[in-house]
Amino acid sequence: MSLEVRNLTKQFAGIKALNNCTLKVKEGSITSLIGPNGAGKTTLFNIITGFESPTSGSIIFKGSNITKLPAFKRAQLGISRNFQQVRLFRNLSIKDNLLLAGAGTYNLEELHLKIPLSRLSSELSYGQQRLVEIARSYLKPYSLLMLDEPTSGVNPVVRRELRRILLRLKKNHQTVFFIEHDMDFVMDVSDHVIVLNEGSVLAQGTPNKIRNDKRVLTAYLGGR
Repeated sequence: MSLEVRNLTKQFAGIKALNNCTLKVKEGSITSLIGPNGAGKTTLFNIITGFESPTSGSIIFKGSNITKLPAFKRAQLGISRNFQQVRLFRNLSIKDNLLLAGAGTYNLEELHLKIPLSRLSSELSYGQQRLVEIARSYLKPYSLLMLDEPTSGVNPVVRRELRRILLRLKKNHQTVFFIEHDMDFVMDVSDHVIVLNEGSVLAQGTPNKIRNDKRVLTAYLGGR
């Protein structure tokens, strides 16, 4: 197992963003995390990657407890991620953004950007910036790639490129854990789907199983 989250709880001023959350991400699989707004998805990602500390519970990565490790140590162990908001260095070129992340001077033709690596990040469209940030995450050596809403705010062309990237990673048996609101995208690329609701795992299984789970429909549609 690549990642295990055990009984994770996170409390903010009396509000439990995560409540005894337990889940596993299998090595070599594409696992998606879905759930209504406020379910605790990004909080979970931030705790796994060391940007926030849990109130209680533990995180096991490749058999080792990493709960108290700082974020940079987790990155060194092979956890790579992007963020919900684009975090490129806007005054640096694409090439320098990749170098700073330890990704090396990679050719981005496979992302169909068709722009020179010397181009400043500030000169790119939002969709191009999104692709470069994701490239920075997955070109860096990793054993677990975590993506927070990769299709958020992008046009259909960029969405198709992201789909192509994830399907290629799936074919190559890479381990990916991603948050997404686009259900068609989730069902298309995922091996396993985990549904978070009110800070706890509500359901999990294959895309087909989740698609037909009445509890998931209730959580998204408010009982209708």
